[in-house]
Amino acid sequence: MLRRAVGAIVFQGNKFLIVHKTNINTLEGKQIIKGEWDFIKGGVEENDKDLYDGLLRELHEETGSIEYKVVKEFQEKIRFDFPSEIEVKIGYAKQETTMFLVEFLGDINSLSPNDNEISDLKFIEKDKVVAKIRKIIL
Repeated sequence: MLRRAVGAIVFQGNKFLIVHKTNINTLEGKQIIKGEWDFIKGGVEENDKDLYDGLLRELHEETGSIEYKVVKEFQEKIRFDFPSEIEVKIGYAKQETTMFLVEFLGDINSLSPNDNEISDLKFIEKDKVVAKIRKIIL
């Protein structure tokens, strides 16, 4: 079975939003992890009408704001298979994530996570995002 997910590359000016995740949802409860900085991402839920609705819900959950403008839906998908031990726990064999480019229209200082998976969030300069990605892939 395929789990659908959404993600957001959120920007304001030349800065990008990243969130610090300290819990992950295994669909059977939360699992504590060391913590990682990432873009906003999450699974599409049954009560979401579509990917766009799931995206807006995730943005609100992870930042406490609804002040967003969706600029673009990326056609390329992030696809992967879950390891068999995870598949047994969560009931999904694969995941497909659709990413969106999203502009934040509000006050950065007003952001506050509504989700206990997120311990912090911040906007960082574009060049720092690029440097971090290069460090990961090289």
